[in-house]
Amino acid sequence: MKPQVWAVSDKGNKRDSNQDSYLVNENLGLFVVADGMGGHSGGEVASSLAVQTLETEIKLMKASAEVPVRELMHKVFEKASMRIFDKAAIESPELMGMGTTMVSCYVDNGKVFISNVGDSRCYLFDKSNLWQLTEDHSLLNEQIRTGLLKPEQAATFTGRNVITRSVGYERVVHPDVIEREVRAGETYLLCSDGLSGLVTDQKILECFKTKSLNEAALILVNMALANGGDDNVTVLILHFPEK
Repeated sequence: MKPQVWAVSDKGNKRDSNQDSYLVNENLGLFVVADGMGGHSGGEVASSLAVQTLETEIKLMKASAEVPVRELMHKVFEKASMRIFDKAAIESPELMGMGTTMVSCYVDNGKVFISNVGDSRCYLFDKSNLWQLTEDHSLLNEQIRTGLLKPEQAATFTGRNVITRSVGYERVVHPDVIEREVRAGETYLLCSDGLSGLVTDQKILECFKTKSLNEAALILVNMALANGGDDNVTVLILHFPEK
């Protein structure tokens, strides 16, 4: 079952460039959002290289050997991390320390595999409910999970932008991978924290419930911009239509 896809990315109101990258490859069944980090052009380089590597490596690995998809996703995320790290260490030392968050949906043989590193997110919308499927790899989330911080304190937490796991900052990285059956009528939202940091889950849910899906990506980006647009913002929506 092929999904319908909509994607919008914007540099935001306060950034000079857009260090987010995204990929829509319907033939491969691969959909990715990455949010780069690093001074100068480092973030842009990291996110772009990560997205390109996922696309290239999945094509190569699927063509050369039959690899279980869960293992495949671990391998391609690790390959992306190695390439980013090595580029900074060997080719471009001025980019040392660059990295990227990344979340992807890979649709294969009636299943969708959601993989993530960092705090770019995947949500699931089904008729009237919204769930965050991925878990943020961030200091903020770790503080909440351990009970050191209450969710309502998140907005004023001084370390809310600290990422505890990213692609490329270290040479080896381990993504979380979730496997689900493709179900008609379900909608997946991939986004950078430029959306989730400025638009509440409740507002995202209201948008999905009241607006058409072909408008939702642009509406969500505009909501983030209206709430300050402090960061680059990228929204990618996959919808599996009912027969």
